[in-house]
Amino acid sequence: MDHETEEKLRENFRQKTWSEIKSNDSWALFKIMGEIVHGFESMAKIGPCVSIFGSARTQENNPYYSQGIEIAKLLTQNGFGVITGGGPGIMEAANKGAKLGGGKSVGLSINLPFEASSNAYVDKDYNISFDYFFTRKLMFIKYAQGFVVLPGGLGTLDELFEALTLIQTKKIAKFPIVLVGKDYWAGLLDWMKKSMLEDQKNINLEDFSLFHLVDTPKQAVEIIVNFYKEFNLQENF
Repeated sequence: MDHETEEKLRENFRQKTWSEIKSNDSWALFKIMGEIVHGFESMAKIGPCVSIFGSARTQENNPYYSQGIEIAKLLTQNGFGVITGGGPGIMEAANKGAKLGGGKSVGLSINLPFEASSNAYVDKDYNISFDYFFTRKLMFIKYAQGFVVLPGGLGTLDELFEALTLIQTKKIAKFPIVLVGKDYWAGLLDWMKKSMLEDQKNINLEDFSLFHLVDTPKQAVEIIVNFYKEFNLQENF
């Protein structure tokens, strides 16, 4: 265990006074409210958008980086703006594609010690920074009319299952969720079917209809465009 981790653990387990607890909680509450208000005000008139999730570690020579560009470009050419986490990798690719397509390019970045500022393709007016993951995820969900999920890590899975949970529990409408990369997602989906569905019965078979699995940018965009040929665009909350 490194020294920094040890110090954080000691601080977390240190017995705090009532005054410290009250002061820290009150200050955190104001920071959270401030982030939510700023996010709402910044994105209130953004129009129909699709949130694109994927790894910050994906390099430019990775085929999924190229797919991220193409998906975002096609979406903007069909009237959608693009929302990403504003960082490198797939997020950068999607913001770049939105720029190439002449559409809105939104970046909801998170303040992390190991990640630089927003990528160069985020619109200046829609470059929003957050300290809290949960306030940032609220913006991803609230202002999106669909979700495209390219290969990613823990953060991508977190964002994917947040959207799936809210749709499954009917907290938001059944907006299209598209997973890109059949080979990448195969292991996860096999585990969900075998362990979650068949063995433990923790989900229903119908839950697999909450998302689509594709391999190409064209297929991903067609699912979202065709969905909105039947339904009018609407706010999630």
